[in-house]
Amino acid sequence: MDNETEDHETQYCFPAINSSCIKTKRSTHEYNIMYVFFSVLSVWTVFLNLLVIISISHFKKLHTPTNMLILSLAVSDLLIGLIVMPLEAIRLIETCWYFGEIFCRLFLIILGVLLSTSLSNLVLIAVDRYVAVCHPLLYPQKITMTRTIITICVFWFCSSAYNISIVITISQRKYTCYGECTIMTTFTLTINDLFLSFLFPCTFIITLYLRIFYVAHQQVKVINSLMRSGKHLTEGSVMRKSESKAALTLGIIVTVYLFCWIPYYSLTLTQNTVMTSVIAYFMLWMVYINSGLNPLIYAIFYPWFRTSVKHILNLSKIFKAA
Repeated sequence: MDNETEDHETQYCFPAINSSCIKTKRSTHEYNIMYVFFSVLSVWTVFLNLLVIISISHFKKLHTPTNMLILSLAVSDLLIGLIVMPLEAIRLIETCWYFGEIFCRLFLIILGVLLSTSLSNLVLIAVDRYVAVCHPLLYPQKITMTRTIITICVFWFCSSAYNISIVITISQRKYTCYGECTIMTTFTLTINDLFLSFLFPCTFIITLYLRIFYVAHQQVKVINSLMRSGKHLTEGSVMRKSESKAALTLGIIVTVYLFCWIPYYSLTLTQNTVMTSVIAYFMLWMVYINSGLNPLIYAIFYPWFRTSVKHILNLSKIFKAA
């Protein structure tokens, strides 16, 4: 009888505090499965993005403006796997925030910066591909390594400033109970963030890629007609075909990104009033899982990534391959 009574007792995140949040009860088996699953997911995301970072950083042949943007995207994805996923997993499994209010606000800033920076990188990648495919003669002049690195730094700074300002704006929010870490915004702030952080940049990206695919399709048709007629292809024609393939690959990355993000912004608009917590968490984790999908796309479509990974995993070759 005593054990039965104990099992039905309400558990609190902080039993010594009267305003503590209630902790969801889980079986030991459920705890173990969830911790193993999210640990594997986090390690997988960190490992794959680390391979991308090492590949581009180590091999000088990969030091191009486009790859710098991919490197920036991989850094934000790696930090999501290293910082965001473990903390979000603990909060999901334990249904409690054990790290204090100050670190909660810091976590919200880090989360916002990494997610908005990922989208900023995709905007820059779309611009890079647009110039490369639609204005190939201007590309070497307009898109240089120096300009690309400066632009990446500016976008990281702007993302940080934007998210810090949001957290400061809501700094006076009172929590419903002690042991939670949630961001409660007004409807106006939600709509503004929807347009600034999703609709406007995504519309811009989609518009550029529609133009890219149209121009690339026309270029490929011309190149194929030249090949069928037996005419010699110039170096510029071969490069344009290569740029078209790169645009297609990065277009797939953008499509996967949008597929993972659209449910999340549907969640923010409903403010979790018309859906269960299971569906809400699934939509949120779709965003995080996207960080582990990008390296898989590189592995499937980029021969340079597969080659560099082989050199990295074979430590005896990595020092000779630079």
